Amino acid sequence: MNGDKVFEVEFNSENLPAPDRFDFAREAMSRLPAPYDASTDHTAGFRLHQRDVYLDLLRVWNMAMQPMTLYRSARLIRQSDPETYNIVLVQRGTIGRTWSRHEATFGPHDMLVNDSSQSYELRAHSTHGLITCTGVEIPKKLLSLPRNRTDQLVGQQLNGQEGIAALLGGFLTQLTTDTGSYLPSDGPRLSIVLVDLVSALFAHALETDDTLAPDTRRRTLTLRIRAFIEQHLHDPHLTPGTVAAAHHISTSYLHRLFQRDGTTVAAWIRNQRLKRARRDLADPALTAVPIGDIAAQWGFTHPAAFSRAFRTAYGIAPKDYRHQALNTPRPQS
Repeated sequence: MNGDKVFEVEFNSENLPAPDRFDFAREAMSRLPAPYDASTDHTAGFRLHQRDVYLDLLRVWNMAMQPMTLYRSARLIRQSDPETYNIVLVQRGTIGRTWSRHEATFGPHDMLVNDSSQSYELRAHSTHGLITCTGVEIPKKLLSLPRNRTDQLVGQQLNGQEGIAALLGGFLTQLTTDTGSYLPSDGPRLSIVLVDLVSALFAHALETDDTLAPDTRRRTLTLRIRAFIEQHLHDPHLTPGTVAAAHHISTSYLHRLFQRDGTTVAAWIRNQRLKRARRDLADPALTAVPIGDIAAQWGFTHPAAFSRAFRTAYGIAPKDYRHQALNTPRPQS
């Protein structure tokens, strides 16, 4: 790791003696947060180049490899399950996926979703050159989406050339190609962008599923509303009324949607704003920005009201939290 940039780990089998390359590659696959068993017909001089970029709880990665099969077995799930989704964009070659009684093949520009809690097999294949792909491994708990809905996207084929999927794919490619331009303090900001993009992708994919039953359409509407709120947290005029109007529903119906999840619209907006403000207060790059300005950036128009809400949520005043966060020694790597 370079202390002047985001945390990055790189593995290149070509730096090793040819007879040892696949053994090291297989070992690298077994050490991933969601480990795999690996096999190949190309053990002699096997080629694998992998770069992992760690942003808080997220792992962004890219790979270039010879044909290889990866197994995520029940044994490995018992050994280590980080409870993550791994979103993969195929750039060159194909990836075959087998799970339960299902099978699918993904080609260039296809995007697929894997679940670390489920068993499956991936077969990377190419008739010419290396297979290349990029992706992000993201904890399920970071997505403000019902688990029973997002699980339905596992194994589905998403078009990586259109809309939000294209934005996510471009961001992942740029991030793993040019890590040198990012500082450690950029990690939390990049993580927020990625969480937002994945959430928006999932919500969009669920919304366009014409097979959804009426009850699941209601849940999908809630996903879209939450994504809208997260995009407008900076607006001090964001209220249940404006949210309802933007989605052509009544305010009372909006309240009922959130009550089903055990919260209120106003409370959910406030909690999301407080999370963003807390992140910025702990950001060394924003040390010179007054606390009131950070609060205003996230829609809090009255500093005293922000301080009360922050103390209620986190048990500490914003000023004291900032001092504590910026003066706590960080582990050296």
